[in-house]
Amino acid sequence: MTGTMAKTQHRTPVPGPPFIRLLAALADRNAPRTGPDLSDRLSQWIDWTRAVALSGALDGRLPAPVDAAPVAVDALAKECARVRATLVDSITAPPAAGKPVPTDPIAYRQRCLTVQRAMLTATGRLRGQLRDRLSAEPGELPRLAEVDAAMEQALSPREQQLLAGVPALLGAHFERLREDAGSAEVDPDSGWLQLFRNDMQAVLLAELDVRFHPIEGLLAALRPH
Repeated sequence: MTGTMAKTQHRTPVPGPPFIRLLAALADRNAPRTGPDLSDRLSQWIDWTRAVALSGALDGRLPAPVDAAPVAVDALAKECARVRATLVDSITAPPAAGKPVPTDPIAYRQRCLTVQRAMLTATGRLRGQLRDRLSAEPGELPRLAEVDAAMEQALSPREQQLLAGVPALLGAHFERLREDAGSAEVDPDSGWLQLFRNDMQAVLLAELDVRFHPIEGLLAALRPH
């Protein structure tokens, strides 16, 4: 890790997936070592109406089979890989030839928001396509599609609220690096700005991993064991 992230390497490592560790480093502090157990956390995220819907998906009747011809699993897997590669390219691509390197936090905030919207749209579409494919399968797999839909509806509002804080964390990180450099002016070739761009890229790639976790799970359920 780089920039302020590098400065926090001497701290006690933050538990959790890479995305959480990166955000903790951006905030220049460690995440809490302990917290509510899983059931307590879910109770904070899921209100009673969504809990009822989730319970119905888990315990209710299996949905009726889908009549439409199912899409080949290999084709869905290739589409997921293609979309992910496209998103990775959008995160890691250098500034277009002839365009100046952005030197203010507003530009980077806008870029972060644009990438986040693209990730949300693309992963939501893929998740829906995979659920449709699961609904065409025999046995209990259609129930998995219903459970995933209920989980997405229940957890997405809170998830999006938390992810919406990433641009602000990146903005504060930008200002902290600039202050540490001791210069109000921003040179496009300055080392600290390159460190910031690397840190922002790492955070967005880690967020992409998080957003693809449900997709990977649904794909795994469709593949023969």
